[in-house]
Amino acid sequence: MKLAFKIAFRFLKSNKSQTLLIALGIAVGISVQIFIGSLINGLQASLIDATIGNASHITFEATEKNEIITDYKVIEDFIDDYSEVTASTPSLTSGGFIKSEDDFIQILFRGFPIEDANEIYGFDEGITKESQLPSGNEVLLGSILAEENNLKIGDSISIASPDSTSYDVVVSGIIDFKVNALNESWVIGSLELGQTIFNYETSNATAYELQIDEPFDADMLSVSMAEKLNDPKLQVINWKDENAQLLSGLTGQSSSSYLIQVFVVISVVLGIASVLAITVLQKSKQIGILKAMGINDKTSSYIFLSQGFMLGVLGGILGILLGIGLLFAFTTFALNPDGTPVVPILISPGFIGISGLIAVLASTGAAIIPALKSKKLSPIEVIRNG
Repeated sequence: MKLAFKIAFRFLKSNKSQTLLIALGIAVGISVQIFIGSLINGLQASLIDATIGNASHITFEATEKNEIITDYKVIEDFIDDYSEVTASTPSLTSGGFIKSEDDFIQILFRGFPIEDANEIYGFDEGITKESQLPSGNEVLLGSILAEENNLKIGDSISIASPDSTSYDVVVSGIIDFKVNALNESWVIGSLELGQTIFNYETSNATAYELQIDEPFDADMLSVSMAEKLNDPKLQVINWKDENAQLLSGLTGQSSSSYLIQVFVVISVVLGIASVLAITVLQKSKQIGILKAMGINDKTSSYIFLSQGFMLGVLGGILGILLGIGLLFAFTTFALNPDGTPVVPILISPGFIGISGLIAVLASTGAAIIPALKSKKLSPIEVIRNG
């Protein structure tokens, strides 16, 4: 094996231009694989983050429409057994109105324990510099709602429930949710404030929301929770069931990415196999002489397998460097007006390492046919025919 490796190295070294050309071919294929894979992964991560990064992954709600959870603390105690849960909060959601001098402005009030909900919704990331998270009788207003109704931080407003009960609150801040529908209608306050305005008991909530460490496990975990809780008055829903079209799109992206990568690998394998097959013909006389000197068929096969392995290592290293260079160039020059990348790139050391390993395996595998061909060479026939 060691002898075969040395001979293979000399064969590659004797024709440096050909060796470099093959290595560059492998490098281009692997760099394309790294670039496309990282681009698709980054796009998927960005879409997932935009969709559910600041939203509930699993939600407990009353089974009957327009009903409430009468004692959310039961759920609070129940989820303590689940280490997968990274954040949780009860919530109270109700339609209402802001009373103005001339009209009633329709709103959607959302009440939470603010610190708990902030871990899910990231309120502190969306509020303006002058804003503060609400406490007591304070509220946050969506940016469009505040702008269209000329409401400012420090203003005192009156929120009315559907039964016309009103309660005076103070605007502690303005928040941009990055979604117009939310910015136009959402008013954020404490859970206690919502219970007071809309006449709920202190143990009442309209939902209980969770985030988990692996969002794509939400469907299986929600089923497990529903079976274990076994409460016909409660249902457990998850973001995957609510976003079927998004998941279909992500699946299509992944499939197309894998298909492209497979064809890239196939092209690399065919290219290496064809070049090494020609090398067998080029080096047939040398191989014949080596066999006549005592090298057996197995060792002669190992020569070409070693060549494939070395070409894979060299091409893999060059491909990783070229792929990282392409990713750096893309994130440097393909930018939005605000300076952020057009598509965020997700660089995964594991994925890059696997791509390099694929280069080695593909190149070594491509050398099998030339290796078998060299094994069949007869030293007498080769030397006789030149």
